[in-house]
Amino acid sequence: MFKAGLTALALAATPAQAQQANALASYVVNLAGINVAYVNIRLEADGASYQLDLSADVAGLAQVVSQGSGSVNSGGRITGDGLASDRFFLETRTQSERFQVEARYQGGNAVHHAISPPLTNNENRVQVTSSHRSGVNDPIAAFILRGNGLDQSLCNRTMRIFTGVERFDLNLGFAEMQQATSSRTGYQGPVVLCHMRYNPIAGHFSTSEITNYLRDNQRMLAWFAPLEGTGYFIPYRVLIGTSFGDLSMVLTRLE
Repeated sequence: MFKAGLTALALAATPAQAQQANALASYVVNLAGINVAYVNIRLEADGASYQLDLSADVAGLAQVVSQGSGSVNSGGRITGDGLASDRFFLETRTQSERFQVEARYQGGNAVHHAISPPLTNNENRVQVTSSHRSGVNDPIAAFILRGNGLDQSLCNRTMRIFTGVERFDLNLGFAEMQQATSSRTGYQGPVVLCHMRYNPIAGHFSTSEITNYLRDNQRMLAWFAPLEGTGYFIPYRVLIGTSFGDLSMVLTRLE
């Protein structure tokens, strides 16, 4: 599932100030400079709980290959360093197929998951056990951060993700502080750049070339920007180097 997110503000609020947020962030996804999808993410958060809603549509030349759309819903609790999912639902749609994944979490543990249509048994798929579902988050909630400010400490974390299909870690580390200056994006101002490493745990195919490529990929980056006056930090840009060119998701608008 991993294969198959602002206005200028120099200093973000402290976690204690991160009470309410209501924002709509729009992104464009491109591969080697060609737009392939558009993504909208709505975040609503009060002092204790949050709701995230994501919608995505295939765009541009990618529509020649496949026309499709997808949606993700995530809801749960607010913690000291981000969001903790209680429920996660993903649906992808094409002209001929529909795929759904549902997962529920309690106290950071995945207690239920369902996939439709069910996955076929394959001896090369690494089995997901109960221990793999402990201390996890969903893949969209994990990318909304909280912290004491826009600094390198935001990158000092491991995202332990269970999608309902796969269990993997994203190990983040600090790269550098940068300035976002492009007028074509939805934010101009300071950002923190984190490098990421993908560590597959379970649910993937041991023979998958894509999984092995991502595991060995050293060009995976995420830039985070402050969400004004809330104490939250959201993705400004996410980039994955591929053999076809960079796959990138960039913030284009914030309301």
